[in-house]
Amino acid sequence: MGGRRHLALVPPSHAFRVVWTAPILQAVRDLARYRGRRTVILASGDPLWYGVGRLVVQVFPIEEVEFVPHVSSFQLACARLGWALEETVTTTVHGRPLARIRRTYAPGARVLVLTADEEGPSRIADLLCEDGFADATFHVLAHLGGPQEARWDGTAEQARSKAFAELNVVGFELPDDPARPVPSRVPGLPEDFFAHDGNITKAEVRAGALAALAPQPGEILWDVGAGSGAVAIEWMRSTPRAVAFAIERRKDRAARIRENAKRLGVPELQVIEGEAPAVLPDDHAPHAVFVGGGLETAGLLDACSERLRPGGRLVAHAVSAEGEAVLLAFRAAHGGRLSRTAVSRLEEVAGRTIWRALAPVTRLVWMKPPS
Repeated sequence: MGGRRHLALVPPSHAFRVVWTAPILQAVRDLARYRGRRTVILASGDPLWYGVGRLVVQVFPIEEVEFVPHVSSFQLACARLGWALEETVTTTVHGRPLARIRRTYAPGARVLVLTADEEGPSRIADLLCEDGFADATFHVLAHLGGPQEARWDGTAEQARSKAFAELNVVGFELPDDPARPVPSRVPGLPEDFFAHDGNITKAEVRAGALAALAPQPGEILWDVGAGSGAVAIEWMRSTPRAVAFAIERRKDRAARIRENAKRLGVPELQVIEGEAPAVLPDDHAPHAVFVGGGLETAGLLDACSERLRPGGRLVAHAVSAEGEAVLLAFRAAHGGRLSRTAVSRLEEVAGRTIWRALAPVTRLVWMKPPS
């Protein structure tokens, strides 16, 4: 089994050949019909690095599978460019949103990207130019390891109008320029990084909320009453493979969340429009829940705490007396830790410098018992 290109490389034989069909996961599941027969899946490079191997081990126990890895495209690309692999950021846009590349941005970063087709390099170059990196050093390595191997070097601006081979890997180097800061992955980005209508958890308070939510790789967050989506977005940016659902009842804010997520490199953020708790996901139990809005909705905190996984974290904010009453009642029934954060920012007003106080925020942090 394999793609047409890989199958064409195998000499004729009496073996039964199956061409990949989409979706790939279903094609892998369909291989179960050949159990008990010697079955070979053709894949290039290392199948367990952005390859089909990850899907294979989801379906079949490792005792039934033998992997025979080869040198990966990333290894070959680093060898050609002279980049240390452990210092190079690697990602893929094959079947995934292009905007996820923005998550790799860092001063002086060296990034390798697996593309989907011949248009991949120009699309990546367009994105870099859109984000102010037209002068980024840009490399396209085509047909790595094969007789048609080729390399192109230039800038992102120059790559926009070039034509490239279908099989390619893109490498780019961002300038280390203090005049062009990129957003940190550490939670607490200034509000200016997000489009919002004022309904946003302020940076100082958000940093504390994310610390209490304690994101871990691959974990799921529900951001209830998401507003601008800042908490969910920073959750996903902070750790690998993090998943988040932003739940927001207003359509205009939901649209803004999607744009913020795309601009900050987490286009996979899933936005659910509607009123919680009615629209809470049925099939994605969270490791953590943040309630930043709608706290006074009847039964909301209880619904979130019930759906939380054992050992999960619930963090809720209140800025009104009514919201505080909900937090106090929850704490009385279930325990948890309450704190209040008051932030003042220095501002210029009428020629004077004063401290402008923001609304104090009361925070509940509760951990669900592990059993």
